[in-house]
Parts: sequence; C-alpha cells; structure tokens
Amino acid sequence: MALKSAAITLTFLSLVSLPLASDSNGGIIAIYWGQKNNEGTLAEACATGNYDYVCIAFLPTFGNGQTPMIFLADHCDPYRGGGSYSNADNSTQDACQVAAHLWNNFLGGQSSSLGPLGPAVLDGIDFGIVHDIEDGPKQYSRDLAKFLKWYNPKVYITIAPQCPFPDVWIGNSLTTGLFDFVWFPILQ
Repeated sequence: MALKSAAITLTFLSLVSLPLASDSNGGIIAIYWGQKNNEGTLAEACATGNYDYVCIAFLPTFGNGQTPMIFLADHCDPYRGGGSYSNADNSTQDACQVAAHLWNNFLGGQSSSLGPLGPAVLDGIDFGIVHDIEDGPKQYSRDLAKFLKWYNPKVYITIAPQCPFPDVWIGNSLTTGLFDFVWFPILQ
C-alpha cells in the first residue's frame, strides 16, 4: 500500500506561556511564533501580555526513523545543515519513537545532551495535520498524543484543525480526550 503525500507538523507550547486569566471573558488567545522574520523575538512575543499561550512553530521533519528537526525561519538554526519537510509514517512504533525524542529533547526528559533549544524545557506540543497518509494520520495523532501523555500527563497536547470543520485529517481524534486545547485558527 503506497503512502499518499503527507505533512504533519508539530508545534511546541512555550514554557514561557502566560498564566490563564481566570477573570477574563475573552477566551484564551494563542499565537504561533517562529515563521516570520519580522515578528520579533520569542521573549518580546511573550512580554506583550497579549497571549495566554505562545506556540513555537514548527517541527515539520520527523518520522520514518529520521531525527526530528525544528524549523524557525530566520530566527535561528538549531540544527546546522538544515533539513527537509518529510512524511511521517503511520505506525504505532514510529509514533512511540517520535514521542520519546520529543520528550527527551524538548519536554524535560532524560537526554544526555542539551536539546536543540538548549536548556529550555517546553510544556507542550501542538498537532497540525494538513494532509492525509493513507489511513494513518488519525491513528498516528492518537498514538503520538497517548505516548506523550504517558511520559507526563501534565504535558499540554493541543491540536489545530483545518477548515472546514470537522477536519477530515483529524477525524475522531478530538473525541479521545487526549487533547487539552483545540486552537481554531484565525488566519491573516
């Protein structure tokens, strides 16, 4: 069975996210940072006070036994030599391996060396699934979220569906109870 073209991206929820405002009626506001060279630094985005969560975007390369690679446009190059956008395979074993890498390099796991963001420890992962992999992405996203929660139930797992809703790539993943937040994008 041949795999169809796929692009699954993961976004990191920054540890420097601001606390939720419990007395606010405006809802929760999140922003994706890391893809525009004119957006300022991560510290500046966090310091504005405009956002409850700042998502560091994106991790487009992972799966199929590859080392996951973060892409931050012109902000920095945490992996010298760059990388390529890639398809993730849809196996449970691959989801387990990717979860272990994310845990150990970004989310406070037991890595023997510093991860690509140095000593920073992030507090979550956001799923952005924008293309299909045969029948795999629905199960893959569930498996990946399940394995990340196994490492630490307090790690935030969020998901950003594509329009129209319900999202055909995410399917019933939203009904699993694995996701802490669903970000509905407002594109500019």
